[in-house]
Amino acid sequence: MSSSRRLVLSRSATLIAAASTGLLLPEIVRAQGAKVRIGLMLPYTGTFAQLGVAIENGLRLAIDEQGGKLGGREIEWFKVDDESDPSKGVENATKLVQRDKVDVIIGTVHSGVQMGIHKVARDTGVLTLIPNAGVHAATRALCAPNVFRTSFTNSQPTLALGKVLVDKGLKKAVWITWKYAAGDEAFEGFKESYTKAGGTIVKELGLPFPNVEFQALLTEIAAIKPDVVVCFFAGGGAAKFIKDYAAAGLKGKIPLYGSGFLTEGVLDAAGPAADGIVTTMHYSDSLDTARNKKFRLDYAKTYKSQPDVYAVQGYDTGLLLIQGANAVKGDLSSKAALYKAMETAVIDSPRGKWTMSKAHNPVQDIYLRVVENKENKVIGVAAKALSDSGAGCKMG
Repeated sequence: MSSSRRLVLSRSATLIAAASTGLLLPEIVRAQGAKVRIGLMLPYTGTFAQLGVAIENGLRLAIDEQGGKLGGREIEWFKVDDESDPSKGVENATKLVQRDKVDVIIGTVHSGVQMGIHKVARDTGVLTLIPNAGVHAATRALCAPNVFRTSFTNSQPTLALGKVLVDKGLKKAVWITWKYAAGDEAFEGFKESYTKAGGTIVKELGLPFPNVEFQALLTEIAAIKPDVVVCFFAGGGAAKFIKDYAAAGLKGKIPLYGSGFLTEGVLDAAGPAADGIVTTMHYSDSLDTARNKKFRLDYAKTYKSQPDVYAVQGYDTGLLLIQGANAVKGDLSSKAALYKAMETAVIDSPRGKWTMSKAHNPVQDIYLRVVENKENKVIGVAAKALSDSGAGCKMG
């Protein structure tokens, strides 16, 4: 028998003997002293790269405010570029769980990739926090006790938009988006709220993600002459849509509204073409609260850039994880207590205080905002404490 094999056997025998005499305590204490392993699965390349960076920055800011620890434990970070590629979602999430043995996965932006992470989360039970992707299934039919979202569902911002438009007399709308999960689900929220308020959607237009050849569709909009155009776009594609809309001569003729992602993190790139666009969103740079001002100052000092909604969602992911970890004194294996603490948390966020729905999605205010001089200015609250339906969620 080899010496290494003998060592393994003798160790096993020692552990069994220790277990029978209740002497396993030092092993457990040592395990507690180990670092918390956090896996980041975010886009670091491609159209959503800047979003991934902002999320990570916000997350690290929240944890740095706790001395860089989680429930008193040091942290080891593991990073995977998800490339916004759904075909690699399961494989990348599995690497984090099996190879890196992470205690928690934080990810991601793209709803298609999120479903890959979600499959792994449901199969393995690893704690998973969603800092952006709004895909409905994650907190509806496929909800899970170990999965928490700190952002929104895709239909939440647009669920607050319909009544606003009808109240302004804008009763005939054209809807335009990328044809993928996020676009379809944003449409669901808009359609529900707009038709309920008495509006009519005269045309739905779409193009494949992440195609940005908008010209033919903008020509069609000009011919239809609706009261309003409503859309869902994000990232680099949103900036191009805004500029193309103005270049097509539609700006100033047909008002442009959208889910707030249209004007998040793209106002420098879009320039003056974005002025006057109205959106609904769970955050605005210009929220005039002490909490938001402090966050914005701390973020700007740390990262030499201005935070956007993605940074806030990353920050709030950190706040939620901190509340959970503190409640169990860093022992993330105490799952029942950990989940209960996260379910009952009140997050004192730069966006305003929010709570967690039974399906693990934020219950939050949705603000009405207008773009002025490269800033999303709050002009009102479109909906107070808005909750996603959580339809079909059964926590088992």
